[in-house]
Amino acid sequence: MPKKKEAKIKKVKKARKVVTKALKVKELGATKPSRYFETVGRRKTSVARLRLFTEGEKSILVNGKLYENYFPTQDLQQILISPLEKMSSQGKFGVVIKVRGGGIHSQAEAARHALSRALVLFNPDFKKRLKGAGFLSRDSRMRERKK
Repeated sequence: MPKKKEAKIKKVKKARKVVTKALKVKELGATKPSRYFETVGRRKTSVARLRLFTEGEKSILVNGKLYENYFPTQDLQQILISPLEKMSSQGKFGVVIKVRGGGIHSQAEAARHALSRALVLFNPDFKKRLKGAGFLSRDSRMRERKK
């Protein structure tokens, strides 16, 4: 089969999937929460993109998994939720985080940085306490290149 024809077939199949998916979401009545705050947190080579939802489900998801499953140890889980505990706002927000790069500890700290920034966007009065705890400072240390 010619390459152009194969490419057209792939495009049509992809379009069908998108339409089917949209119809399923519409049938279920599922809607995305409309109000959220989006931030980015970094540490070393880890980057965390975070959305803080004020409405909807009140869970913390990291790369599609619950944070307890993604970060296996209690220490890493504590690093992630420490800004929420500091502000006494556990269970009040839905959080979706996408993390890439670095090690798992670095990812947890990047997620903490992003979560702190999102809380400040939500309420600027939180800034003083979060900054005092050191959650708003970006740790820019990187591994030195090999010579």
